[in-house]
Amino acid sequence: MRLCHKLRRRQSAAGKIPLFYRNGVPACLILRGCKHGRAGEDFVSSGGFAIMPLLPTGLTVSAYPPSSFLFRLTVAFIGALAFMQVYSIQSILPLLMRHFQADEVQIGLAVGVTVMGMGLMSPFIGMLSDAFGRRWMICSAIFFYSLPVALSAYAPTIESFTLLRFLVGVFVPGMTVCLIAYLGEEFESKHIGKLMAFYVCGTVFGGFSGRFLLGHLTQWIGWQFSMLLLSGLSFAGFLLVLWQLPPSRHFVAKPQLSTAMRSLVSHLHNRIVLSSCALGFFVLFSLVGCFSFINLRLAQAPYHLNTAQLANIFSVYLIGMIITPAATWLLRKFGAPRTMALSLALSVCGIVISLAQPLMLVFCGLILMSTGVFITQSATISYISLHVREGRSLATGLYYMAYYCGGTAGAWLCALSFQTWQWQGVVGTLLLAQCIGLIIIFSVIWQTSPRAQG
Repeated sequence: MRLCHKLRRRQSAAGKIPLFYRNGVPACLILRGCKHGRAGEDFVSSGGFAIMPLLPTGLTVSAYPPSSFLFRLTVAFIGALAFMQVYSIQSILPLLMRHFQADEVQIGLAVGVTVMGMGLMSPFIGMLSDAFGRRWMICSAIFFYSLPVALSAYAPTIESFTLLRFLVGVFVPGMTVCLIAYLGEEFESKHIGKLMAFYVCGTVFGGFSGRFLLGHLTQWIGWQFSMLLLSGLSFAGFLLVLWQLPPSRHFVAKPQLSTAMRSLVSHLHNRIVLSSCALGFFVLFSLVGCFSFINLRLAQAPYHLNTAQLANIFSVYLIGMIITPAATWLLRKFGAPRTMALSLALSVCGIVISLAQPLMLVFCGLILMSTGVFITQSATISYISLHVREGRSLATGLYYMAYYCGGTAGAWLCALSFQTWQWQGVVGTLLLAQCIGLIIIFSVIWQTSPRAQG
């Protein structure tokens, strides 16, 4: 039987009781002569044998321990896959504007609809994963995610291209929302912060690599064939995750719509969930608005950067990826509210510096801005995972719905600002959004955290 697959049988020193071990830890004992049992409860029986768990009820067991580098790498890899295609076109926006003869608002919409699809699907994906399981949803989402990326290479108009970009976003929550719920179920709270840091690092690397690869490949072989190559990379990632991601061991299916609706009503009255959602809205608003239109600025005079050079701008994401694990230390030392406030203030400083004329100062401003946003995101999702116990995937889905809707709003409003006032207008819009985020932290999140008040 599969229940004790890969478990090594030993004899216990006391009484020669047959034991099975996993990773050197006694996992279950075998009792002869038992013919009845209830799977998933006290014991499981088969063929006159009963398998009784030695681990206490509620103790987390995973195929990989949370300290396993391979498992952490798998978590980061899923995060990278999720965001590799989402913002990749930002590095070639000037080229797409010329190819489709589109204006700033149309091309901004092509970026924004991807995150709109992510936002609209996030709460529904949470409900589906509550019914059908986390791992199945993650693997299916990665597979279907690669298809509209390939088809977008053949889009004849900006409207069809925008529709396909929307479909790309529809499948992303199957990776992001379900992975966070998976980690929350499979591991103890003391491990979640570090695993979330690896996940955020993966999303940062994926966001960078998609933009960087598409920009440089476009310079060599054109944007259509480059999109096909990125689609192939996503499909290869599907095969790797299917092989490496361990099955859920603590998932309990909850397909009832009434249960989901009760959880939804509860979350909509939960100040922790609502304030986190509001903060997430303005976090991605800032990130998408900034990096969608900084390239349009740098493609103009006096910079005149080409596609490959514009792709290099996104190397600031790598610096953010290196610094973001510091969020774990900051969370332990200062708590989530203080970490959010410090990192968002850092992001505000970066936005202001980006107004400078020298390219190096612009680059430094982008580093500060993106790093602050990444740490804020890591702190916020850790805050939700630690404070929400029931309907966790739905709460995460609500957070991501607000988060991605913020990205859509950022792309649209910053497009209008750039069209009217150029980069200065974008900076003003971003500063307004981040100031609202700081108000949310100090007026709501700070008040609901005893540690912050102390």
